[in-house]
Amino acid sequence: MERRQSLQSLEDQLRCPICLDVFTEPLMLQCGHSYCRCCVRSMTMDMLGQLQCPVCRCAVDGDSPPPNVSLARVIEALQDVSVSGRAQPESCPQHHNPLSLYCEDERTVICGLCGSIGAHRGHKITPISSVYSHMKEDISCLMTEFQTQKRKLEEQICKMAYNKSRITNESDVLKWVVRKEFGELRRCLELEEAGFMQQVESSAAALVSSLQNQTDQLNQQLSRLQDAHRTLQDLSNEGHLDFIMKYSSIAPRFKESQELQQREDRMFISLNFRPGFNHSDIKLTVWRRLQRQVLPAPEVLKLDPLTAHPMLELQHGDSVVGCGVLVRRLPNNPERFSYSYCVLANRGFSSGKHYWEVEVGSKPKWRLGLIKGTTNRKVKLAKNPESGVWLIGLREGRVYEAFASPRVVLPLSAPPCRVGMFLDYEGGALTFYNADSPDELGLIYTFRLELQGKVFPLLDVCWHDRGDNKQLLIKPHPRLSAIPD
Repeated sequence: MERRQSLQSLEDQLRCPICLDVFTEPLMLQCGHSYCRCCVRSMTMDMLGQLQCPVCRCAVDGDSPPPNVSLARVIEALQDVSVSGRAQPESCPQHHNPLSLYCEDERTVICGLCGSIGAHRGHKITPISSVYSHMKEDISCLMTEFQTQKRKLEEQICKMAYNKSRITNESDVLKWVVRKEFGELRRCLELEEAGFMQQVESSAAALVSSLQNQTDQLNQQLSRLQDAHRTLQDLSNEGHLDFIMKYSSIAPRFKESQELQQREDRMFISLNFRPGFNHSDIKLTVWRRLQRQVLPAPEVLKLDPLTAHPMLELQHGDSVVGCGVLVRRLPNNPERFSYSYCVLANRGFSSGKHYWEVEVGSKPKWRLGLIKGTTNRKVKLAKNPESGVWLIGLREGRVYEAFASPRVVLPLSAPPCRVGMFLDYEGGALTFYNADSPDELGLIYTFRLELQGKVFPLLDVCWHDRGDNKQLLIKPHPRLSAIPD
């Protein structure tokens, strides 16, 4: 005990006046006082390279103070004595022999007599040096595993923080879109706007709250791992006996915690913000709720006889078209279809938003859509957006398809007898609806398009085969009145 106190007293005398730790690479200034190398480097020099000694306040040359070799050797000798003093084995309290063995069954250090004639006779005994090496390897593996788990948790926390920020930003953008769209419908949609905003905010809040809860849980796990890592790091600096006795008591708990962490380890899965509606479909959703009493009203269109194929016959004031039996002798004007059994509306669109309807009834084969005014009508109609044609149709009386690239089969739950088409020219969208119900529109398909110049509504009657497909296509008159501006 007296020796330990003497070593402690000597160690107190060998502390740097600045950092108050035992000297590390001591340097001696011209005034005779010594400081750690790093402490000298941290001092501020004046324009002439002079330092002021913190102890005696003398101005000394701070350029390259020499190392205090004697002081460094004294400190090194003191550290050797301290380590050797701690490394001396304690004695067995029962037999007073050195503790040189380790009982695997009881997880404790013992002397030779304890293992041969004492209470540990017949137990699994291992030399303390072997146990020390094994435990050092064990603690190294544990520290590596903790570091790996800590890194995984930190990565997941960063991903979740980014995900939370992204969802928050997306919800802000979507709220802005909602406000913009509802600005056009303000007079009759105040309640609807509030409902959409609530849906966006609650969806975003639920996702952000879920991510925050997960982040808090991972932060707690990270904190526990950091504490465990610090404990093991401190333990690795202990002497043989202190290390073995302390590690023996905490190793099972750490291993159990490690196994539990591995079982609960969850990989980060990014969440996406889905509020339950698409901002481009807001108006269409509201149309259903307001029984289609919104603009635009159905266009008053007729069919253009100058564009009809010679086999087609227009009836009822050019609002009904069917396929005849004989080819009629008509002028071969540039506007007329010469190959495909098509006819266009008498009016095209080069801007704005437009809605029109066509009644297909029970006709087993037909095509409807939009065509560019510049598309060649003297050859077989190329049914794809690249050729300036956007169509949907029915074949074989049961297969609905959109003529995209490639074609898309449309899984419609109910076959439409009346098809509505909505063109948003500037917005670049052509949308088809089931318009059978007077109170709502059922979405069928949407084309995304970039338009320049005039486009025309198109009806393709399709050739009838062996008496089939003779039914007419009807361009019905509007059955809804428009809401005034």
